[in-house]
Amino acid sequence: MVVLSKIYTRTGDKGDTALVDGTRVAKSSARVDAYGTVDETNATVGLARLHAEGDLDAALARISNDLFDLGADLGRPAMEKDAEAGYPVLRMIDAQVDRLEREIDAMNADLSPLRSFILPSGSALAAHLHLCRTVCRRAERLAVALSQDESVNPAAIRYLNRLSDWFFVAGRIANDSGNKDVLWVPGLTRG
Repeated sequence: MVVLSKIYTRTGDKGDTALVDGTRVAKSSARVDAYGTVDETNATVGLARLHAEGDLDAALARISNDLFDLGADLGRPAMEKDAEAGYPVLRMIDAQVDRLEREIDAMNADLSPLRSFILPSGSALAAHLHLCRTVCRRAERLAVALSQDESVNPAAIRYLNRLSDWFFVAGRIANDSGNKDVLWVPGLTRG
């Protein structure tokens, strides 16, 4: 259990921070950038939840919790040393990706096929979900970049990839099941 009795520690005042395993790295490291952007994604989920209700809000609550799991996963380097930790290491698992896929399929079943790209707008909830999607895509790009130099759990990258798709489909649901999607009109303002 985490106990936070003091919020500031001054340990990062010189620009470094501790990873989950205690290793100290620069706050500008690729790993910190990746899990920091996952945290940013989670903050956008919080904004979206201000406009969500019912099943969609419950799904966003699950995703918010997953994103903390994902941050813990990305915050622990050297997956090959997990067995040496002396405690169960929290890593994303395929079941979390599978759940997103089931939810995407269920939401998408009620939507008409897209015949145009859509703009990230419409209802307040849809606009927030599109913001979630774009920040999530950035987190995915950073996690992929990190994986080119260090070990990264493949399920973490799959989760981010699927999650951005989830946000896209949920954004369409939030736009009256796609009926109020705002369609892109190529060249609209060209005169």
